[in-house]
Amino acid sequence: MKESGIAGAAELLGQAREVFHDDAAALAVVDDLETRLKEPLRIAVAGMVKAGKSTLLNAIIGEEIAPTDAGECTRVVTWYRYGHTPKITLYPYRGVPRTLPVTREDGRLVFSLGDTPADDVERLVVDWPSASLHDFTLIDTPGIASLSQDVSGRSTAFLLPEDAPTAADAVIYLMRHLHASDVRFLESFKDTAAGQSGTVNALAVLSRADEIGAGRIDSLISAAVIADKYSRDQNLKPLALGVVPVAGLLAQSARTMRQADCDALTLLAQMDRNQRERMMLSADRFIRLEGPGELDPAAKASLVQRFGLFGIRLGVALVRGGTTDPTELAHELARRSGLGTLIDTIGYLFQTRADALKARAAVVGLESLLRGIPKERTASLEAAMEKLHTGAHEFRELRLLAVLRTSGTGLDGHHEAEAERLVGGRGSTAALRLGLEPDADTGQITEAARNCLNRWRLLAENPLTEPTALDACRVVLRSCEGMLASMPAAH
Repeated sequence: MKESGIAGAAELLGQAREVFHDDAAALAVVDDLETRLKEPLRIAVAGMVKAGKSTLLNAIIGEEIAPTDAGECTRVVTWYRYGHTPKITLYPYRGVPRTLPVTREDGRLVFSLGDTPADDVERLVVDWPSASLHDFTLIDTPGIASLSQDVSGRSTAFLLPEDAPTAADAVIYLMRHLHASDVRFLESFKDTAAGQSGTVNALAVLSRADEIGAGRIDSLISAAVIADKYSRDQNLKPLALGVVPVAGLLAQSARTMRQADCDALTLLAQMDRNQRERMMLSADRFIRLEGPGELDPAAKASLVQRFGLFGIRLGVALVRGGTTDPTELAHELARRSGLGTLIDTIGYLFQTRADALKARAAVVGLESLLRGIPKERTASLEAAMEKLHTGAHEFRELRLLAVLRTSGTGLDGHHEAEAERLVGGRGSTAALRLGLEPDADTGQITEAARNCLNRWRLLAENPLTEPTALDACRVVLRSCEGMLASMPAAH
């Protein structure tokens, strides 16, 4: 990110500290915004009840540390962030934070709130030494539209605060199908302070994609077709950057695969095909019918719970196809689950513009703080904020992205699609902006950027270009110039 955005936001917060030097409450807000600017990107995982939020979170992290049952802790907003040693901290609404014991059962992290009711807990913070948490903090939220209004209200209050910026920089929104309630939530999130950052900050996930094809081995193919249809839906397109199908249960189990799982899949692969197919007509038949001899009903029930019938079918097919090494099998199952595509998408949509999103969130938080305070006290701060708004190109890109995905710019469809890509709507690296392969070299990037710059300059100078489209052209031109300027000079 250019220095004007992240450094400008930090400078603004420094000025705010001077303005509010005698206001403890305001200084606490400034402290929080400064911390947010320095910390990794915050990504919330949201969705309706039973959408598979905790399961997908475990898959992304690569360990079973988020509770997936319907216990007390699933009613609490829980932060998962990088820490050198495992630690769980409970933050109550009243009183001081306290550390909870870190215990594991059968490989899973177990939470115990002790004598503190879940209703009295503001949040849990789990520090965990996982490489996956180096670049972003994941926030697990209770199910939206829960039968319990209190539980649903926790997510709503956290993700859609009425008078403050949301604590999340972006949202991964899980859905089983596209319902009106999903669209309503994403519309509400876009209208929060985070949404006002000037871009669409949500990525939609079909989190139980294997169920779309009734657990057939080609279920993910069917799910990909539906995801593509949803991504072009006129109600959803302005609210989400895309729709990614993921078999969440398979992704979690593949990332936490055990030797016993591999052994069980190998035994099933060695069975008579007809006998195996009869067994796998349903989960109940799979557990109840005999065979193979080495797998008792309890072992088969565990396999169904961890992988589902889709995962078992896919695992057996891979073993029969020659993938017998446990590590290779786990990697291939994770890849087939759609998890790799999701992680890559999070990377190029959110992580590559993390500084821009964090800087804009800090500015929005400062704007919220200034409301209701006499203008004479904050005049210089507001002037500096307006200067940053107009001068930071990263913010202009974010605003253009919002316009491109909602009201439009007056450009034709082809140019709007190219403008969205060039200003980072599909990822902020130069190669992604220019539609090149990720490993494109400096020469290819320079040539493509120069061609785009010339093409958009001609469009901006064309007298037939709509006046409403000129602002978009100027932003795109500046983005192309920035890409060229970032390339090493030729020797």
